[in-house]
Amino acid sequence: MHFMQSLQAAWIRNNSLVCVGLDPEPAKFPVHLQQHPDAVFEFCRTIIDATADLACSFKPQIAHFAALRADDALERLIAHIHAKHPGIPVILDAKRGDIGSTAQHYVSEAFDRYAADAVTLNPYLGRDSVQPFLDRADKGVILLCHTSNPGAADLQDLDVGGKPLYQHVAQIIARDWNTHGNCALVTGATWPEQLAEVRALVGDVPLLVPGIGAQGGDVEAVVRNGCTADGTGLMISSSRAILYAGKGEDFAEAARKAALDLRDSINHYRKR
Repeated sequence: MHFMQSLQAAWIRNNSLVCVGLDPEPAKFPVHLQQHPDAVFEFCRTIIDATADLACSFKPQIAHFAALRADDALERLIAHIHAKHPGIPVILDAKRGDIGSTAQHYVSEAFDRYAADAVTLNPYLGRDSVQPFLDRADKGVILLCHTSNPGAADLQDLDVGGKPLYQHVAQIIARDWNTHGNCALVTGATWPEQLAEVRALVGDVPLLVPGIGAQGGDVEAVVRNGCTADGTGLMISSSRAILYAGKGEDFAEAARKAALDLRDSINHYRKR
């Protein structure tokens, strides 16, 4: 199924805009898992199974797996999601961006090796660096626009012909690059005014919104400034606040409660 169709169906089926980030850090795992020979897979699989009916997507961060030499675990986790929780799209958070044959290899990495449904990309090398991803019309192409980190304004807010650069990025992607309807944008929860401006520029293009929870983003501001007219349009990402909500053998139950609380908080503001 097309990434956008899967996402839209998950928004409705699970009544959720929550994107569960998978950022494994073994030092934060419960003690009983830390010596497990397949700890990364077991920890993440348990989180996935505990939260799948509360999420609209999962977002594994590739660097967390690569640094741990856990590439195989990542492949198996994505396969597990597709097999056990079909219809919940997987976003590979890789932030790739390169040209020519290298871009083609990154396409193969994301969509053929890992079988992700979407991937995050850096658009600053221009359209030719993104085109091989755009050509995979059934896959999601999620491009950085205005990120959640404090240094985002260093470059993304620079004035370019009377507009900040991130607004140009949003307009170009929505107007020129989204010919297959498979584009989305990354816009941080920590910048609610910019989030509103991006929404106004791109119409119903979905927005992946990191920065809730540990980074201090405000749920009400994100929903108010980012939702589309039908109350969807967002993938509100939370990683640490869900993954490490519990430290004991009941960590899955704690993660589920954190995901449920976030979903319910988002839905409270969606109904206003």
